[in-house]
Amino acid sequence: MLRFLTAEELGHYPLLRDTMFADRATQFRERLGWAVSVDRNGWERDEYDALNPTYVIWQMPDGRHGGSMRFLPTLGPTMVNDHFSSLAAGRRFAHPKVWECTRFCLAEHTPPTTSAALMLGGAQLGVGFGLARAVGVFDARMVRIYRLLGWQPTVLGTEGQGADAVSLGIWEFSEEIRRKMARKAGISPEVSQLWFNRAFGDRTDLPAAG
Repeated sequence: MLRFLTAEELGHYPLLRDTMFADRATQFRERLGWAVSVDRNGWERDEYDALNPTYVIWQMPDGRHGGSMRFLPTLGPTMVNDHFSSLAAGRRFAHPKVWECTRFCLAEHTPPTTSAALMLGGAQLGVGFGLARAVGVFDARMVRIYRLLGWQPTVLGTEGQGADAVSLGIWEFSEEIRRKMARKAGISPEVSQLWFNRAFGDRTDLPAAG
């Protein structure tokens, strides 16, 4: 199932939290060779995890992490603005309806449909909070995933070539996209909405970061 959790809420789901940060270490440091920090618990976390982001997480039936993404409002600190401004020709993103999406992570033995479920979760979050766009940096391996799912970003800039390419993209949120991702994931839009409502209820305010 999809979980929509702020960092402050992760403590209520210790197994989900622990396996998510451990899977991030496995993916980003061991499989991809990124220069990320891993703590003594074997977790990959950075300074943006300390800003109370909202996580979209696919939870496995046993309660463990199957995949996840991290969202932060662009009105606060973001990786795009702090580290990748060159990909946007120096442009800064700072708008209440534009959020950054980072740390797309899949557990090693997660089902093949998890990527689609996460993209559905991102679309659900955007529509549920009335956001306009998501912005994020992605590597070459993600291009195929976005293309297969049919929700490709508008690319604003790219550095590097081939497997080493890193790009900055913008995704448009819409109800049409939410329903399209639901079909790809094999999850009804009504169930996705139910999971979102269980997380946020009737709230109309956005989770604060920082």
